[in-house]
Order: sequence, then C-alpha cells, then structure tokens
Amino acid sequence: MRKTTILVTTTVFMLGAAAGAQTHAPWPADWNNWNDPALWCAVGDRGNAADMRYNLSDRPEGYGAVAYTYSIGKFEVTAGQYTAFLNAVAATDTFGLYNLQMGRPLYHGCNIRQNGLSGSYTYSIGDEWANRPVNYINWGNAARFANWLTNGRPTGAQDASTTEDGSYYLNGARTNAALMAVTRKANAKYVIPTEDEWYKAAYYKGGSTSAGYWNYPTRSNKSPTADLDDVSGNNANYFTTPYIYPIDTDMYYTTVAGEFQNSSGPHGTFDQGGNVFEWNEANLYGDRRGLRGGAYYFTDMDMYASGRSFSYCNGYPSGVGNYNPNNTGFRVALVPEPTTLALVALGGLAVIRKRRHML
Repeated sequence: MRKTTILVTTTVFMLGAAAGAQTHAPWPADWNNWNDPALWCAVGDRGNAADMRYNLSDRPEGYGAVAYTYSIGKFEVTAGQYTAFLNAVAATDTFGLYNLQMGRPLYHGCNIRQNGLSGSYTYSIGDEWANRPVNYINWGNAARFANWLTNGRPTGAQDASTTEDGSYYLNGARTNAALMAVTRKANAKYVIPTEDEWYKAAYYKGGSTSAGYWNYPTRSNKSPTADLDDVSGNNANYFTTPYIYPIDTDMYYTTVAGEFQNSSGPHGTFDQGGNVFEWNEANLYGDRRGLRGGAYYFTDMDMYASGRSFSYCNGYPSGVGNYNPNNTGFRVALVPEPTTLALVALGGLAVIRKRRHML
C-alpha cells in the first residue's frame, strides 16, 4: 500500500540515460480541436465490477466501477493546449491560471512564457515544448480548464461565461477549503476524472464487466521499464534508478505525449503512468484531492494500482503560499449528458422488469 503526500520536490541535475529514438503515438492534426476523436479514448463495459484488491480500508467499495460509457483524454493536457487556454482567458489572470515556474525550464517548467503587462498578457511556447504535458497545475486550474472546454472555449475575462461556471461552479474559489467544496454539476460535460473514471481507464482490462484489472497502466502486471525506443512495450517516464531520468536533455525531463507508442493503456490512453501526476476529483482526508499515476522523478510504485497520492487543491496549504508542484498536471474526461444516463438507467430497469416477468 502506498500513500504519498505531494507537496514539494527537489530539483536534481544529473545526466540521464541516453535518449532513444524520438518516436511517439499518432498525434491529432489539431491539438486544439477538442471534437477530434484522435484526442479521446472511449471507456465502455459500463457497470463493470470494482477492483477489490487494494486500499479497501480507504474505500470498501473498491476502485474502478463506472456505470456509464465515457471518454477520457488519450493524452495528458499539453503545454500547447494550456497556452491556448491562457491566451483565451488570461489577458488579466484574475484567478492565477499561470504560474511563473511554468516559464522556467531550470525548475522543470514546461516553458510557457507570459509576455506583456496585466490586462494585455499574452502567452507563448516553443514547438519543442508544446506537446509535452503542462505542469505546475493545481486542482483549481484543472477545473477552470474543464469549464472553459464545457463553455465552448470562449475568449474573455475569467468569469461565469468562461472559467467560473460550467462543469463546476467555482465563483472565484482559490483557497484550499473553497476548492475542496467544489463538486461536479449534474450537467457537466468536460471534467476532471473521478478516481473511478481515471482508474478504470488506466487499469481495467475491458471486454466484459468482469474482465479484471492490470497492476500498471501499460497493460501489464510487471513493472515498466523506461526505454524511449519502446520496441517491446511496457515503458513509462519515471525513475528506474534514483536521480536518473529517461530523458533530461535540454532540461525537458517530461516526454512528448505518446512517446511510448507501444505502451498504451487498456483503453488506448498514453502516459497514465509516469510523466506527471494527474488530478482526480477524490476528496481525501477532508482537505486534499486525489492524484494518480506517478511522475518522471518518482518510482514505479506510484504507477501501481494501489498508489493513491494526494495534494492540497491550491498547492501549499494556506499561509505558505500558492505554489504548485512541478510534478503535477492533468487529463480531462468527457462524460455523458444526464439524459443519456437516465436512458441507461431506464434500460437497465426494463431488463430487470423483463427478467422478473420471465420468472
């Protein structure tokens, strides 16, 4: 059993393993066309059984059971996608969507640069960084990004029409306590995955409602390696040896989306293990949100199915500052409309009635 509080990390500068061939899974033609099926993976087998192997003292109901079909991002949200978000809504960055550390590769930032003065900020990123995951992300940043997608990616100030309402009613929430009180709305569309949605996409084998679960999100029960060539699969971006990264040339540290092209998850996702931790909606211990999947300078144990991690929604606790760890990013999910869920429930009820009638 592994529980890790993710608050702060130490920057380490050592030569990593030699980089292999820079190949990757097929990318979408336009990273900012969120209607492109190439950005999504469908997760079916609705009503699947939960994984009852680990951490049942925390959740006796188990992990990964989801009653509906949904989609989840094939890739982590990239720095390029987040730059488009900032340029749309952060000319005046009212609610702190940009973190200065993002623009500092020396501190493992993703090299998003903020230009100009408040009221007319613009944001830029080089091509060599654009398709790596965004990091230095807190839970509120991720929820506001999901709202922006739900609202149709509008341009304008950070308000109810852009970032403060949509899948989540934020209304300016920035403190840890305020963000902990935020819940998914009934008409949500683009969302931060629940822990079960994230877990099912990462570990559920699929093909039936009782297919079972892998231990790693690379379709394996064996610990991944970190071979950038990824010829045989089951690879991820993480510490295989303390302080030795798979890639640290030019201060990248994170790999491009889908770098391990033969190591997709059971439903087609990439990098649910390693690269950066990813937020989920779980409310843990009353004052922290859930993180899953490990990161580029954590070990394979954080990718393991039992590895529940967590952090404060706004980075450090109140009074220490609003600093978000460089190991933290996110991916989004796309959930069905409430009417669809109602039809699913009615369909199930019809089956039950039919079976009762047959009896």
